[in-house]
Amino acid sequence: MLLCATVLSVQAQKSMDEIDRESFNAQYKPFQKAGISVTLKPQAIVHSQPTKDLMLNGNWQLAKGGNEKERLGGNWPDAITASVPGSVHGSLWKAGIIPDPYLRQNDSIATRQSYEAAWWYKKEFSITDKLNAPRLIFDGIANKCTVWLNGVKLGNHEGMFGGPFFDVNKLLKEKNTLIVKLEPIPRIFEENDSTLSNTSWRNTVVFNCVYGWHYSRIPSLGIWRPVYIKNHASVEIEHPFIATRSLDGDMSLQLTLRSASDKPKGTLKVSVLPDNFEGEETSFDYKIASSRKEETVCFDFKIKNPRLWWPNGKGDPNLYKLKISFVPDNQGTADYAETSFGIRTIKMAPSPEGVSPDRYNWTFVINDKPMFVKGTGWCTMDQLMDFPREKYDHLLSIAKQQNIQMLRAWGGGIPETDDFYDLCNRYGIMIIQEWPTAWDSHLTQPYNVLKETVELNTLRIRNNPCLVMYGGGNESPAPFGEAIDMIGRTSIELDGTRPFHRGEPWGGSTHNYYCWWERAHLNHALNMTSPFWGEFGIASLPQKESVMKYLSDSEKNVWPLGQKSDFVHHTPIFGIASDLQRLAQYSGYLMPDNTIDHFITGSQLAQVVAVRHTLERARTRWPESSGALYYKLNDNYPAASWAAVDWFGAIKPVHYFVQNSFAPLASVILFNQTNMSSQAVSLPVFLLDDNLDLKGKSWEINISCYNHTLALVKQKSFQGQDNQKEVNQLGSLNLDTDQTRSPALLFVSEVRSEDKLLFRTFYFMNFEVQKGSLFNLPRTTLATERSGNRIKITNTGKLPAVGVNIQCPENEYRLIVSENFFWLNPGESKTVDVNLSEEIKTDCWNLEGNPFIN
Repeated sequence: MLLCATVLSVQAQKSMDEIDRESFNAQYKPFQKAGISVTLKPQAIVHSQPTKDLMLNGNWQLAKGGNEKERLGGNWPDAITASVPGSVHGSLWKAGIIPDPYLRQNDSIATRQSYEAAWWYKKEFSITDKLNAPRLIFDGIANKCTVWLNGVKLGNHEGMFGGPFFDVNKLLKEKNTLIVKLEPIPRIFEENDSTLSNTSWRNTVVFNCVYGWHYSRIPSLGIWRPVYIKNHASVEIEHPFIATRSLDGDMSLQLTLRSASDKPKGTLKVSVLPDNFEGEETSFDYKIASSRKEETVCFDFKIKNPRLWWPNGKGDPNLYKLKISFVPDNQGTADYAETSFGIRTIKMAPSPEGVSPDRYNWTFVINDKPMFVKGTGWCTMDQLMDFPREKYDHLLSIAKQQNIQMLRAWGGGIPETDDFYDLCNRYGIMIIQEWPTAWDSHLTQPYNVLKETVELNTLRIRNNPCLVMYGGGNESPAPFGEAIDMIGRTSIELDGTRPFHRGEPWGGSTHNYYCWWERAHLNHALNMTSPFWGEFGIASLPQKESVMKYLSDSEKNVWPLGQKSDFVHHTPIFGIASDLQRLAQYSGYLMPDNTIDHFITGSQLAQVVAVRHTLERARTRWPESSGALYYKLNDNYPAASWAAVDWFGAIKPVHYFVQNSFAPLASVILFNQTNMSSQAVSLPVFLLDDNLDLKGKSWEINISCYNHTLALVKQKSFQGQDNQKEVNQLGSLNLDTDQTRSPALLFVSEVRSEDKLLFRTFYFMNFEVQKGSLFNLPRTTLATERSGNRIKITNTGKLPAVGVNIQCPENEYRLIVSENFFWLNPGESKTVDVNLSEEIKTDCWNLEGNPFIN
């Protein structure tokens, strides 16, 4: 009995992180032993060029149905041209066979192409140069496939996130034919599921949010990643992995040398040089004389005067480039590998309450600095698997501007692409990468397919400094069992430098959708708390310009629209789950629903309310609350959704309000109800100073309250000097019943120091008293001057300008403004930057000439 009590006592002192890590029973971890000590010298090395692979991307032939005998026999009269990488649906759309799947209700036409028959791809290619130990590589096929080369069946494969791979040395000829058959997607619909969501994704490994449960139901098919024949060097450099041992620049490098025919003997050359900053190249070389065909080597070295990688808002995301080549002694072909990396450390610390066996340590400590993490969810950005770098850049640059420090690449999506990771490295945006499991699908997904996915992609992404955590998947009620243990064990055995969490939410994090699914009042969002927010939010309509794109012409000038309309079809679950009623509820708190413009605006402002207040309350609770990731940044399909940026790329108002809520230096007001009319209230005021920008300075926080006539109701200032804390509760703004008796209350909060305005935001309350009251305020006028991409806006009226914003008609999907939806006092000017040269429009909620809302 005493022994049992002792064991329990020891166990109680461990965090869930430690208990999990021990339970995975990892047998190996990179860098667990000291490496060979080498010294980097200040010299450049000329590296051998890599072997040239034979790329098979570009135009292929694509045909539907038919049997093996016909297709292998050359019977392709019905073939169209298809792009690889790409999708079946994208090629059909480009060929004019199906209409644009993103518009109207055309997705149902595209969906049938996933189910009706197999799809056949064919590529004919020639070989003119000799290839060494050639291997056919598919980086990603969705989903079940069979592959033939020159009439010989190479094999089958399942799982879309890497593979298959085939040795083809004996099969290649001068002229070759490669054929890939894609099996149709199985159709499994649960009898009581009114959403018509195809649950076959639970039995394989795909990105599952396109199977019908997340406003997209076109299960993906296609050769969506590059295809090539690998031309091997005499000795291959495999999976180089570099990790930070200390912030003084102590590094470890591990790699494997593999030879198909001989034992690796030769010279390994390694260079380290700056990637995104100026500096000198350093290098070392090392003689290898292996006694076996495969040799794993590890080196320890020091980078002098290291430049650290920091998250967005905490410092510069400095990157280094690692170049490696191996030159064999026997005059064989040299191999070359290259990767980017950052010098940074990750630790997880407990909350102030201490460690707990049923809670993860949720405080992210980056480079020995604990931080409140400001973040959002990331959704795989296209259902047809169209992932151009420029689209990633558009979205991730918006995230950086929003002061986002972390994206949760959730288990409804993909192990993200190299372009995604490279851009996040450069923008300083940390990533939680979840594996493609959700809602306990790990219990039914093929173990070997999931294992291959996790192993291949861990090896691919582990050098990225932005990657800070692996996750078992999305919203699994019971994230346990053989598959989850395998994922956790793999995270240690192939990496070991990052934490792993079984699932999200789990172990202290929270997802909360009482606002939306439970149809709770917006007041609920104003009062929610959690040690760490993994998800929360409500859906809103996209920008009107985007909505008009996906509606049929017959709907564009009609309101209201019926249950079977395109408008309702493009809602979270295709209008089936009372989507329109939910949108009407939340939009109706702010606006009448007599026009589509009002309906869109109301839903977007309700989203602002539901998101910004939760974020700000979480920040004020640091360190008891260590981070908040609202749901979400982007979309995979045009629809009313939780995203801050719609599928077309147009930015919703919530982006600009979150930009303020997440500003490193901010003053915020906490509210516990949206309607405080005729009530006496005491509103807490906080100064948030993440980087102690006000250290050693005098500062002033000014809080102003205006009523529906834009008369100043109350003003209060808080002064201080030499701020030493990240979170400071300054006091409260107190209002009596007469002061709150107004159909609209507007609050302005600003930070000033040394006669400069450093921050300003505004809040809108009491909007339920009179729908549309925020747009029935007394009017003012604006003047706009433009110099290139700089826009100077001046309030030329006698009253404040509320919600000043810049628009770019016909180009909202491209427009990014440095600040938008802001407050301007009478006679005040503000200069903002826009990214477009096209003509812009300046507006505000109370601009002279705008119609009043009835």
